[in-house]
Amino acid sequence: MNPRVKEVTPNPDYTITLVFDNGEKRIFDMQPYLDKGVFRELKDMKIFNSVRPCMGTACWKNGQDLCPDTLYLDSKSTAST
Repeated sequence: MNPRVKEVTPNPDYTITLVFDNGEKRIFDMQPYLDKGVFRELKDMKIFNSVRPCMGTACWKNGQDLCPDTLYLDSKSTAST
């Protein structure tokens, strides 16, 4: 099982910064999702900024969420290489 989201911070470029329960800090790009289904609402920065950690994933006030495995596997580490 992949790590679960412990903290989430929205960024002005439609990415979210995630801190996972294993201590990793990663960036997830929401832009590819913003033209799809319920995620269209997240183009409104006020709604996008409502993101919060919820049951191991990131959730928005209108009920949008993503699988925590997707958030982990498709995000990029913020650690310098």
